[in-house]
Amino acid sequence: MKVLFIGGTGLISEAVSRLAVQRGIELYLFNRGERGEFVPEGAKVIQGDIRKGAEAREVLKGYEFDVVVDWIAFTPEQVQLDIDLFTGKTKQYIFISSASAYQKPQRHYLITEETPLVNPYWQYSRDKIACEELLLEAHRSNGFPVTIVRPSHTYGVTAIPAALTSWQHPWSLVERIRKGQPLVIYGDGTSLWTLTHNTDFAKGFVGLLGHAEAIGEAVHITSDEVLSWNQIYAAIGEAAGREPKVVHISTDFIAAHTPAGTADGLIGDQAVSSVFDNSKIKRLVPDYEATVPFAEGVKLSVAWFERHPKLCLMDQEWSKMLDNLIGKHGIDPKLLSYYV
Repeated sequence: MKVLFIGGTGLISEAVSRLAVQRGIELYLFNRGERGEFVPEGAKVIQGDIRKGAEAREVLKGYEFDVVVDWIAFTPEQVQLDIDLFTGKTKQYIFISSASAYQKPQRHYLITEETPLVNPYWQYSRDKIACEELLLEAHRSNGFPVTIVRPSHTYGVTAIPAALTSWQHPWSLVERIRKGQPLVIYGDGTSLWTLTHNTDFAKGFVGLLGHAEAIGEAVHITSDEVLSWNQIYAAIGEAAGREPKVVHISTDFIAAHTPAGTADGLIGDQAVSSVFDNSKIKRLVPDYEATVPFAEGVKLSVAWFERHPKLCLMDQEWSKMLDNLIGKHGIDPKLLSYYV
């Protein structure tokens, strides 16, 4: 197969790119060339910016692909550009949506692809829902060959996933743990969450490339391992080499005492227990199995950061925000390092 990834070097997609090349796929990456260290050997890079429509059309005008995957489309306007660019030029277009689009609050604890898409709490999720609706209408009206994939919380070695964290500097979590500074877990930490390693996600995703039965379908790809947030933070602490000190704070309090937008993803996604039925991806890709437990995956992440000391940075603003939040919750800042 001849496959185009728009992006292809990000947190989720870099693992998929590696596996696609290993499986013998002729892979092209269309991106701005800013993350060359994550381009697998054997992939061909087409440099450009998909957000510049006229430029992208000119660069790609001589190409046709069996499959096109856009890893970085987030709004209906961006998706419409893809429809215009690739109609008649690909046999399958895969849109990366999000499991956060599923109904909040849920009516049933187990999420399937038939769970309604309703998220009044997070604009990111509503934009993904609008993208899905646009693509499915193009499929119904004009036969646009769309497949929708909904990742949940997927991570790789460049991430240390958590609920209230610094996305810019993930190492900040480990830094606070090793310094004995507390972290914040929302609620009582017993709600359930699903974390999927990108190498596991890749196995399911690559199996969908060129899969005729996936056209017109939506499917999520997650691990079957389900953990509480208390278990997740304990695993991060084990990987960091020190038991973490945590403060449990209600989601409402966090939202009221952090900058606007900080808690949107918490309220609109992570504060809701998420357990996924993966029957559909296993039916479409019978050999799909997630094999990396979080306790092992996060150790790989910590080890990767330690091999890249220049990236072991502390997000001071985020750390100060945590200290302020804990202080407002009634903990004396002078006793933070002793709080258990």
